[in-house]
Amino acid sequence: MVTGNRRVRNLWMADALKDALKYAAEVVEAAIAAAVRPVKTPIPEAMMYAVRGGKSLRGFLVLEGARLHGVQERIAAPIAGAIEAMHAYSLIHDDLPCMDDDDLRRGKPTVHRKWDEATAVLTGDALQALAFELIMLADITPETKVVLAHMLAVDAGERGMVGGQAADIAAESAAAALTLGEIESLQAKKTGALVEWACAAGPRIAGADEMPMRQYGRALGRAFQIADDILDVTGDAEAVGKAVGKDHAAGKATFVSLLGLDGAKSRAVELVDEACDALDVYREAANTLKAAARFVVQRTH
Repeated sequence: MVTGNRRVRNLWMADALKDALKYAAEVVEAAIAAAVRPVKTPIPEAMMYAVRGGKSLRGFLVLEGARLHGVQERIAAPIAGAIEAMHAYSLIHDDLPCMDDDDLRRGKPTVHRKWDEATAVLTGDALQALAFELIMLADITPETKVVLAHMLAVDAGERGMVGGQAADIAAESAAAALTLGEIESLQAKKTGALVEWACAAGPRIAGADEMPMRQYGRALGRAFQIADDILDVTGDAEAVGKAVGKDHAAGKATFVSLLGLDGAKSRAVELVDEACDALDVYREAANTLKAAARFVVQRTH
């Protein structure tokens, strides 16, 4: 049973997280906007269009991880912008007809629907390049820039996000469904790699131990993907901001199809507990990050 004081505290934490995510989105947008140069093409407008309207969870994780380790916001802001630029690029390309062929993203037309496919490809390319530019613009040591850029290249490339996406596409045309272990490995690359990068960035900049934040990010990324699979089954397209039910219609193996809806929900909660436990070393200072982990499995979009 939840006591009155506990209920009030939970509501306060939910409001604090909402404010923190909104603020992180503003910081991210400002960092990206400052680096985007106006030219006589639709690319700059499309870049900002793709960045706006999301949760900016990855950027938030960078900013919170930096705050926990005494890194000033002005230093962390370009790094937060970098991971959100990389994430936005991946969504633009993921929505293309050659991939998922989606018409909606974040409740508005996808970039290739609002403009055209060529503009979408080039906008994604520009955002990917901008991610590395933002790291180079950050007021951190040259050595840290190199490490962050290298880590991002690995986690966004064939050994990370791109590799996970390629495995996901290959699985759709394969005769045999993926096992649970194979799905976990695929999603650790496709979704988890960039989440873990975002969590490790703050302590990396500060020269601190990255392991607690990495453990948090690893569990959080897995919980996030399970929550996505659950939303594909239970979510409302208007609330989610994109089409739902596509995985089920395609007969795609997901955490829900393998674990069942209740089993997937239970596993997501276990991972959230694992993520929160990893932050105990930070005590009360990590409460907002713990609230973010709980938000991942309670979200409706």
